Amino acid sequence: MYNWCVRRVGIADLGSNTARLVAFEFEPEIWFRMVGTIREPVRLGEGMARDGRLTRAAVERAMAAVELFEDYAGAVDLDEIEILATSAVRDAANRDEVLGPIRDHGYAVRVLAGEEEAELGVLAAANSFDLDDAWVLDVGGGSAQLSRMQDRRYMGGGAFPLGAVRLTEAFLDSDPPTESQVTSLERFIEERLGDQVARMRESGLPLIAMGGTARNLARLEMKRRRYPLAVMHGYRFSRDGLETIVGELLEMSVTERVDVAGIRPYRADVVVAGALVYRWIVRHAGLDAIEISGHGVREGALYRRFLPSPHLVDDVRRFTIENLAARHREPRGHVDRVRTLSRALFRGLSPLHRLGERELELLIAASVLHDIGTNLDYYRHHRHGAYVLSSVALPGFTHREQALLALLVRYHRKGRPKADDFGLLLGKRDIDMLAQLTACLRMAESLERSRAGRVSNVEVAVDESRILLELTADEPPTVELWEARGHGELFRQAFDRELVVKAID
Repeated sequence: MYNWCVRRVGIADLGSNTARLVAFEFEPEIWFRMVGTIREPVRLGEGMARDGRLTRAAVERAMAAVELFEDYAGAVDLDEIEILATSAVRDAANRDEVLGPIRDHGYAVRVLAGEEEAELGVLAAANSFDLDDAWVLDVGGGSAQLSRMQDRRYMGGGAFPLGAVRLTEAFLDSDPPTESQVTSLERFIEERLGDQVARMRESGLPLIAMGGTARNLARLEMKRRRYPLAVMHGYRFSRDGLETIVGELLEMSVTERVDVAGIRPYRADVVVAGALVYRWIVRHAGLDAIEISGHGVREGALYRRFLPSPHLVDDVRRFTIENLAARHREPRGHVDRVRTLSRALFRGLSPLHRLGERELELLIAASVLHDIGTNLDYYRHHRHGAYVLSSVALPGFTHREQALLALLVRYHRKGRPKADDFGLLLGKRDIDMLAQLTACLRMAESLERSRAGRVSNVEVAVDESRILLELTADEPPTVELWEARGHGELFRQAFDRELVVKAID
């Protein structure tokens, strides 16, 4: 049966370099997911550095992209398309030449002012990072938005003429660029951003980087490091890595950059200009890394539809887990009981593991998602679930935490917990912690083995030689006791104690 609360919308961004439509499906205030995307390199801002006007060819490319979006929307049954126009259209003296034909197709186009574009970026960051305060930078094709986020709200910023297409046309007309061209471009950046970056340095706050330029550069470092997660959002792109990559790109011709794995071919001619903006800011703000965002203006626009004002989820990390669980239709009764039992075990075993609330939060997240792999198949569902959790963005979680969460799901059924392919992200203490949290999760799952809710509570007693688990049950938990008692070796490895499990008479 169709859920009439579910909506399917497309949000399109007519940028200076690319036009992209992202299709979202969502149930307001409950869950959302991306269900499709089309990207077309229209280079709308091409030639604007000369006379401030959109060229006829650029307008034709933009219209072709809109017609493509229109056809796609009909094919996948989108309820509507929202079209956002950014720097190129905003700044063009002849912007009606592209707006008029689009509106003739029946689409309303919202031309974003620079400040509104910056505000949407902050909204996306506030709902996808576990940060209250930060700077947010989005280097597009025509402009760069630099904003201050405070208490998860937009606290000022705007758009600056520092887009990759615009800067390439204005300064980098050699292939590869000359040293004097780079110097002139950096001087221009300083004139436009010097005061803002000085305040950034004084604040000591992190920088969240949005847009295709940042993601392409970070992808290069991830490939070189053989990074174990195939996830861009939340990646910490090091200053050293940025310096190395920018230095190498400056030595390459456009043709050579096209062949570099990780750089989109349609960005090869403009990626250096955008990279220089990031390098200059990182240097002068004294940053050791930047936080890469997979979200941006389109997601900011989605949150305005998804949530009532002020369009903020209450808790980014909790919403991430609840959103994923809702999309995969996890059985709530079983999940709630495993979560309750996991929490009780964690609390009762705290004298041995001495872990904190952050680690409990990871355990709770794993208890909610432990069976997510059954959506593919019951057999090996622990492996399927681990694959899902290591392959999707988990906003609000660090990549280290994401690796631990994937491993908790991987080992919630059987096997000795280990780092597997995530050694680059984990230390020895993490492996010890993984064993302890896995013991809690596996035991909680075992006490719900029949999925009948027989075990309503577990009391934990710890002494020098053993861990005693006393189960409260409404009826004899025969199968639960049988399974729970099979985890003695796991508990010895994790806590160096013998395990005793019994039901209270």
